[in-house]
Amino acid sequence: MEGSESSALGRVTVYSIQGCPHCIQAKATLGRLGVPVRDVDIGKHSELRARVKELTGRSTVPQIFFNSVHVGGNDDLQKLPPEELQRLVNLVKDEPLRADAPPLPEINQVEETAADNDGGFKCERDELAELVEDLKHGSVIGSHRKGLTSYKKCFSGSQLVEWLQKQKGMARDEALNTGQALLQKKYMVSVNGSGQQDASFGEGKDAMEKLYRLMEDDPNSALNVGQTASCSPIQAAELSLLLRDLILKLFSEHLSADGKSVDYKGMSVNPAFERYCELAIQLQRVELLSLTREEKLAFFINIYNALVIHGYLRLGAPTNIFQRYRFFNYVSYLIGGEVFTLQDIENGVLRGNRKGVAQLRKPFSKTDPRLQMALPDAEPLIHFALNCGAKGCPPIKTYSPQDIDSQLRIAAEAFLENDDACVVDSGKREVRLSQIFKWYKADFGGTDEKLLKWVLEHMGDSPKKTSLQSVVSSGKPKVTFLPYDWSTNSSH
Repeated sequence: MEGSESSALGRVTVYSIQGCPHCIQAKATLGRLGVPVRDVDIGKHSELRARVKELTGRSTVPQIFFNSVHVGGNDDLQKLPPEELQRLVNLVKDEPLRADAPPLPEINQVEETAADNDGGFKCERDELAELVEDLKHGSVIGSHRKGLTSYKKCFSGSQLVEWLQKQKGMARDEALNTGQALLQKKYMVSVNGSGQQDASFGEGKDAMEKLYRLMEDDPNSALNVGQTASCSPIQAAELSLLLRDLILKLFSEHLSADGKSVDYKGMSVNPAFERYCELAIQLQRVELLSLTREEKLAFFINIYNALVIHGYLRLGAPTNIFQRYRFFNYVSYLIGGEVFTLQDIENGVLRGNRKGVAQLRKPFSKTDPRLQMALPDAEPLIHFALNCGAKGCPPIKTYSPQDIDSQLRIAAEAFLENDDACVVDSGKREVRLSQIFKWYKADFGGTDEKLLKWVLEHMGDSPKKTSLQSVVSSGKPKVTFLPYDWSTNSSH
């Protein structure tokens, strides 16, 4: 974005990322000053991340420079006295950039890495998709009674085999193999959770009387059901990046100019949201079992963050404790044949199947097939990737498996820079921390002492870290927790 007067000799440089409310607010303020503003997205140009940290000593975005003068983040910009702001504006208008000006991306680095982020996705129809469409329109799917229970929208093994033989001209062996392929590729699941989802089709006693249901007809409330996932399965990591980028782009387009609210209504009627929903359907049959720890982390963090926005669009943002509890236990996606709520992803997968806040039991029981997805241990760093600080965002919004651990460390460091995450009061020898550290204390070692040690280890070098070190080394400091701001950012 350029300012209205281009005759200026210098420029304002803003390092930002897509979907960061604080960045949008800062750019709106700068846009009114009539100076050239150069916006550098360090989400796209991650090669500049370390350099910006070096220049500013901070991990959060936005970071703002008037020529070579570092002003700080959005908060610092808004607090500038009018005469100081005018001095900086004059500096940009009257003085050319010096050699030590903040860096821009290389010219050959294309500014828009993917002009249309969902452009990376080409749906190749899966060979069985056509067959499933025909099956939906045949007369096979109906209701079945077993004992006192009635099952809707299902069919027995023998009905399927008969239909494949009659309508598709298959020999019995071929029909059995096709049934097996439909199960394996997660187009259908056995009904009544017989617990043998991966058992061979058509084998064993009463095998042909077993009931099946198309995955999309599964009677759950997942936000990505009701349609067949007809594309050839996409790699999980790639799919999560596409989904996250697409919904972030949408989110950014509907953030208000002050960065304080999101027009979810406008977002839900944007044609790009329809494309997002089509892409989310492909999660139904994605392959999860072969994922490494790094791939799991990146995949589930991206999907969690995208699902929260999708949930807001469908159900509205929760405004009280009861609604929040319901939202996190209800909003879900069907992923790789299993339903995962936000709660399941956070506590079941990313926290290594630990009880969440106000949960009486672990999310996954010993026989739950989703237990295979759980990380071997809780990963405390996920707490900073699943939310955004009140004064500045981590400079990463979409996570990739390649260097996930260092990305998560950066997110934690950025979080701890915020005063709504950590405040050190040297006089009172007191450390005030975000409620996140209270709710998930077990993930950070379980005691105040271990908690403070963890915080120190994950802080960037700063005056705050120095004072925390001295408070900790002078004997038992008092640890208290800051109030948590639950206010939502919906403009409706």
